[in-house]
Amino acid sequence: MAKTSKKQIEVDEKKVIEQLQNNCMENLDLFAKKCGFSRQKVWRIIKNLERDNIVWGYTAIVDNESLRKKHYILLMKRNTQKINKKIVDVLLSREFEEVVTKLGITIETSSYVHGEYDWIATFLAPDIIYAKKFSELVKTIYPDTFQKIDLIETLFDIKKQNIFNPDTTKLKEYL
Repeated sequence: MAKTSKKQIEVDEKKVIEQLQNNCMENLDLFAKKCGFSRQKVWRIIKNLERDNIVWGYTAIVDNESLRKKHYILLMKRNTQKINKKIVDVLLSREFEEVVTKLGITIETSSYVHGEYDWIATFLAPDIIYAKKFSELVKTIYPDTFQKIDLIETLFDIKKQNIFNPDTTKLKEYL
């Protein structure tokens, strides 16, 4: 039997990734059927994606209100100075995560970006007071790193992690 081409492997991986993004908890047999593959092929592709760090992990999409938390976005613009090594080490360590967890903050994403801002963090906090404490903590832990930090509260997620919000009636309240 001929080996599968690299191009076909990529096409197959994309099908599996799309299904993982739609519902990673789905029954493997149904998952395979939707992809048009055998159960074994899907399992093998998933294991290879995990091994190669193409798939980093899996998560549940939870209604933040049920957790009594609100979603915020922190936009950070760096100053023109080169960030010193100590600050980079703190940034890449898990220490900061441990400190903010004690504040009741859950960091969802932290991304270095290109554009008007250089860094974006999305996080959950009990309320705006805690979100502002988090913002101030960023300024304290990373002194002289950011020239501008903006805090934004998310009012309603229409779509999150590739999944549409099932409670669309709440959006009508905002509009």
